[in-house]
Amino acid sequence: GLLGAAAASVGDECSTTTSVGCGAGQWCFDCEPKLAGSHCVRSAATNPFQLVNNSLPFNKYAYLTTHNSFAIVGEPSHTGIPRITFDNQEDTVTDQLKNGVRALMLDTYDFKGSVWLCHSSGGKCNDFTAFEPALDTFKEIEAFLSANPSEIVTLILEDYVHAPNGLTNVFKASGLQKYWFPVSNMPKDGQEWPLVSEMVTSNQRLLVFTSARSKQVTEGIAYQWNFMVENNYGDDGMDAGKCSNRAESAPLNDKTKSLVLMNYFPSVPMKPTACLQHSRGLTGMSNTCYGSAGNRWANFIAVDYYKRSEGGGAFQATDLLNGMLLCGCQDVKACQRGSSVVCST
Repeated sequence: GLLGAAAASVGDECSTTTSVGCGAGQWCFDCEPKLAGSHCVRSAATNPFQLVNNSLPFNKYAYLTTHNSFAIVGEPSHTGIPRITFDNQEDTVTDQLKNGVRALMLDTYDFKGSVWLCHSSGGKCNDFTAFEPALDTFKEIEAFLSANPSEIVTLILEDYVHAPNGLTNVFKASGLQKYWFPVSNMPKDGQEWPLVSEMVTSNQRLLVFTSARSKQVTEGIAYQWNFMVENNYGDDGMDAGKCSNRAESAPLNDKTKSLVLMNYFPSVPMKPTACLQHSRGLTGMSNTCYGSAGNRWANFIAVDYYKRSEGGGAFQATDLLNGMLLCGCQDVKACQRGSSVVCST
């Protein structure tokens, strides 16, 4: 199963042409401009459900999250018009999920009579900002949930769909509706979420949050800000030592919302700098946001180009969060019984 157990050779030199020398859950990568030459770095998350247990509430774990998961380098145009917009990730949604990403940030729009994923502005999708029909991505998610019956996936939608039941229709068509975690089961006033093991047993393994308030009533899709606090995104969310809520979110220390989302990506996505950001500032911001959120560790940690780092990067930052959440150690691997990893607090 998943993931990331072969940490022994992280940092070893390797060849990007042959990928020789890197263990499971790693890839050979050159973190320009810091490192001379390529080294083995992590490419897969540790699965806390498998490593420790899945018997705690959903909000007692941390989940690696990709920002604009659909905005993939090299994604061919599906409109026939060359795309002129930013990308934020480097591999498919299927591979993101296989590598341990458990929450996807998707921007949904009305387009061409359906729902599309677009990286646009002003609430309007264009031929040159469209990535693909949402149905295609939803089918990838359905295939993953079908093949991995113990896993839970969270979707966080920046939602510009105005067509009545537009999103619901795509969820139904994709087969995702059968995994739906209903709003009625979501905790109010900061209570604990259901146990992961219960969510798995009941097959309610897809959590969906929308930025459109009205859809909680009209389509039964949870309004994100009723259940979650979130820090600033873009450059404002990367200012060392500062962690404050984005405008739509309640203050980070509002404990009537039992989920915490931490963004850590710049306003303009940059592949060369992502590597160093994940290796240097990400852990520090996790600690800063812990204090700002009323001594609560983030449940979601959202990044661009999630595999880029000098060694552990976003994967190690997620291990830190899960370690602190599950056993008060700085690495979730120390939570495992009989682990050789020493517990640092």
